[in-house]
Amino acid sequence: MAASGRPVTSGVTAASRTDAWDGGDRRWHAYFAVVLAGMLVLVQVTGSASGPARLIASAALVAMVPWYLLLGRRALYASEPPGWIGAAYLGGLLPLLAVTEAFGGTDTFILLALGPQCFMALSYRRAIAAVVVVNAVPLVVSLTLDRGGTAAIQAVAIAILGTAFCIAFGTWIIKIIDQSAERAHLIAQLEATRAELAEANHEAGILAERDRLAGEIHDTIAQGFTSIVMLAQAAEAAIDDDRDRARKQLDLIGRTARENLDEARSLVAGLVPVPLARASLADALARLTGRAGEELGVRTEFAVRGSPRPLGTGTEVVLLRVGQEALSNVRKHARARLVQVMLSYCDERVRLEVTDDGAGFDPVLTGEGYGLRGMRARVGEVGGELAVRSAPGAGTTVSAELP
Repeated sequence: MAASGRPVTSGVTAASRTDAWDGGDRRWHAYFAVVLAGMLVLVQVTGSASGPARLIASAALVAMVPWYLLLGRRALYASEPPGWIGAAYLGGLLPLLAVTEAFGGTDTFILLALGPQCFMALSYRRAIAAVVVVNAVPLVVSLTLDRGGTAAIQAVAIAILGTAFCIAFGTWIIKIIDQSAERAHLIAQLEATRAELAEANHEAGILAERDRLAGEIHDTIAQGFTSIVMLAQAAEAAIDDDRDRARKQLDLIGRTARENLDEARSLVAGLVPVPLARASLADALARLTGRAGEELGVRTEFAVRGSPRPLGTGTEVVLLRVGQEALSNVRKHARARLVQVMLSYCDERVRLEVTDDGAGFDPVLTGEGYGLRGMRARVGEVGGELAVRSAPGAGTTVSAELP
């Protein structure tokens, strides 16, 4: 609780710094003016004092206006007023309140405005003391003037009830203010956390997109360039001894380069891979298998088991990329004589197997390169499983099973 009776709101956004007292300066001005005007009417209409006494009481009430304008506004509405201003303002009202009670016969109505001002101008504990003093003024004046038993009892009752009401009401409002400030602080923290999460998600999205592009480039363009290099080496070796074979290799280089260019354009445009845009998954895998056989000069077999059915685009892309990477590994490492590709449609799953009879390797000792890790990540993203079975001299089988 701040010295002014308002809750501390450091760390809270500017939009949430208002509290239950801060209804706007103009509305509080209007409220005080209405209560003061009502008190003047009560003094003139219902008071039992004589004309001069009423005039003095009215003058005391009117004198509260310049005092309010001079010190009250600073004490009540300044963001960080000096601690003495609130006490000085309320202290200056006490003699005017006493004069009103002494000459007007009643000042109860004005307490409806002064009670909240105590909590607005002072810290909570000092505000309670100020409420007691303000409500005690009419009682002290009434007892001093010895107005009689009924008037004294009435003054005591008013003082007790007024004090109890102001303290209870002020305490309740202060608790509401504290809860409001706490909620505002929590909201500010949540907004800051949400902004941090949004930034983290943005960064994660950028990294994920980079990984995706790296995988696409590795599985398409990089493999195409690898094929072109291998075909160029084969053509160079055969250009003097076997011109027909060299021409065949050059023709394959041209086709591979054109397909690579199409893949690059598709990647830039974010489209479906070119082989799937032109044919079904089975046809695309059959062409990839046949192309690998042409480039390597080995026997290749492609087969479909089960009843083909439409698959989601994401599933087909994953299976196509797995087939491309597995055949690329055969080109680069296997030294195989036979490559078999099997696409199997099971009841609730689809499986792709790429098997070669090449050199093989020990998965434990060799570990996984970028290509295998990329395949495993792709398959895992769609809820599938990738298995690699191999042994030195026993060939390799790459199997991807997807839902």
